[in-house]
Amino acid sequence: MRRFAVILCCFCHLSLMNAQPMEIIEAHKQQKFPDSIPAGNYSGITPLGQDRYAVVSDKSADDGFFVFHIAIDTLSGKIVSIENEGFRSTGKRNRDVEGIAYVPDTQTLFISGEAGNDILEYTLDGQHTGRGLVIPAVFKKARRNFGFEALAYDAEQRLFWTTSEASLPGEGDTLRLQSFGLDLQPKRQYRYEMDGQLSERPIARGVSALCALGGNRLLVLEREAKVTKMKIGSWVHCKLFEVELTGEPSEAVVEKRLVMEFRTKINLLRRNFANYEGMCLGPRLADGSRTLIMIADSQDRHGGILRDWFKVIVFRE
Repeated sequence: MRRFAVILCCFCHLSLMNAQPMEIIEAHKQQKFPDSIPAGNYSGITPLGQDRYAVVSDKSADDGFFVFHIAIDTLSGKIVSIENEGFRSTGKRNRDVEGIAYVPDTQTLFISGEAGNDILEYTLDGQHTGRGLVIPAVFKKARRNFGFEALAYDAEQRLFWTTSEASLPGEGDTLRLQSFGLDLQPKRQYRYEMDGQLSERPIARGVSALCALGGNRLLVLEREAKVTKMKIGSWVHCKLFEVELTGEPSEAVVEKRLVMEFRTKINLLRRNFANYEGMCLGPRLADGSRTLIMIADSQDRHGGILRDWFKVIVFRE
């Protein structure tokens, strides 16, 4: 059943973007797999190929990542099954890992950590290579727990993209979308303006994930979470925006197009509250459409109420 909101007015700025815009075909209901994956704080996901994905959990005991085998129906796009192939550990303490991106050129992974606000390289068996992205000094001002939540790699352009979850001090609601090359050096940086907040005191608000679409385009996930004292009435609101990052960077903010938005909640009838913190491209389907896989942070299935939700969105370009 199609339960999503496609905002028609977002197409009024099509002339500002050169690429074919995303068209949402289906937004599947959330799915959970409690018998095959451990309770976690899943915060990032990236495809490795052959239906395998590297996944980070920001509160896992060790620094490292899981490998999940995710089987998706090639006709509908629904997840058929998820198998946990194990955790690849560095043997060191978790550094609040949040975003993860696989680089086919080097067959290595890059993982962002909010504890030191850095982005380090890992081998596929979970060890540090000793390398990392060279972070511009301005990001050292990021507030605690509001640093590099999101990370994506554009294999077509050979560029990494990241941003702080919340704006840097003194910059209002404006974020900095920062790119890096395979030489690990910073490249282009663009200004990105978040939408205004929806609640008076959200427990979380900001950009929690990025996904590279190719053609210098990014999908940006803005999410805001409100939790009430009694939990009933709590919700998470997600908005997916498409941006095209071309031309010379300037102080002007980039144009963004709202692709879709949805809300999960806890009330007397529903307990589908899902704090989505990771997303990546999944496989193409038989009809040529593309899939986007989203993964939520359940705080280890907090209170026996929250779940490790997955959501698949099917789209065309």
